[in-house]
Amino acid sequence: MLRRTNAIVLKTFPFGEADLIVTHLTYDFGLINTFAKSPRKIKSRFGSSLEPLTCSKISFWGKEDTRLPRLTQSDIILSFQALRERWDCFLKVSEVVELTANFLPEHEANKKIFKLLLNTLKSMEKDCNVPLDIILYKIRFLHFIGYAPRLDGCGRCGKAGFSFYIAHGSVICEKCATGMNPHIKLSPGSVKLYESLSKWDDSIIGRIKPSRDLLSELSNMINDHIIYTLSRPLRSNAFHKLTPAG
Repeated sequence: MLRRTNAIVLKTFPFGEADLIVTHLTYDFGLINTFAKSPRKIKSRFGSSLEPLTCSKISFWGKEDTRLPRLTQSDIILSFQALRERWDCFLKVSEVVELTANFLPEHEANKKIFKLLLNTLKSMEKDCNVPLDIILYKIRFLHFIGYAPRLDGCGRCGKAGFSFYIAHGSVICEKCATGMNPHIKLSPGSVKLYESLSKWDDSIIGRIKPSRDLLSELSNMINDHIIYTLSRPLRSNAFHKLTPAG
């Protein structure tokens, strides 16, 4: 069966001397791995369409339950070459790509996440130094897949709280938290920022100008939540720590 869809390349793996295994996030079929024959040869018909981040119209062949269908065509829609050419930009984008590839199950379409990733890449290609882009992606991604932390009220009684307990994925008020494990203390400002980023339209979010401290506080909490949920840190985070600022 031949199927067609729009897709974003998340990563590739060499297979043999000239072939590739390509991980795509597709609009219609979710996360899929495809087998690309001889794309590493100089005269490959795929050209540069299998570079990471590239958005293309792809065709692939295989039975519906085939784990590794064969990629037959890939025509570039958006290359996002500028993001690959700048090391600092590529590192930042790598974080959202790794997050997406590690959380999503294969072959389950999620058109909201496809649109979210595509719009994030478009925004970051214009300016990869906008502080809100990465954290906004993480918050909305977690919301779309059902792993969003709860900050709008105590996970037990619903009352306001500012102590986030990673094991519960929620803030817990002081009364309900008696005798519980260590927590992450959040400021009212970071809780408000989280709610705004979760609910506001993109056209309004552009007006938000949080302080560096507030953004760092919320970002650290989200990262800790992701690490706990995945049971390991993202490898891209280690590269961030090794890369000098500026």
